[in-house]
Amino acid sequence: MSRPTAAVATAADWPEVVALRTRVFVEEQGVPSEIEQDAADATAVHAVARDGAGRVVATGRLLERGGRAAIGRMAVDAGARGGGYGAAVLGVLHREARARGLTEVELHAQVTARGFYERAGYTAVGGEYEEAGIVHVTMRRALEEPL
Repeated sequence: MSRPTAAVATAADWPEVVALRTRVFVEEQGVPSEIEQDAADATAVHAVARDGAGRVVATGRLLERGGRAAIGRMAVDAGARGGGYGAAVLGVLHREARARGLTEVELHAQVTARGFYERAGYTAVGGEYEEAGIVHVTMRRALEEPL
């Protein structure tokens, strides 16, 4: 099986992005629906990965905050976890951040996903805290120079 690939999302992908985030964050994890989407969605760069049937099974978004890349809303469909889709989305978001001249990225990782981000080169900074009723840890990593 080939490695999953991801791409920057287009407006046409948005309904599937919303559906996936609703399944993962609202239905599965109990995040209040009124805080799952926010104004930052309109200006963020979103990435998606699709399965063999063409369904969006992973997504994430990139924002710029104070000269640093901020990745968030990383979601992978329950049936696709462990398949490399999240890593593919992360790779696209890293490339997009580098293309914007950003050299460091930060994210708020759910502690259950900490190992995933550590494998992707992230290091925890600070202690654990609760966000949207879920325990998180802030993680950062440097981004390589653009190619």
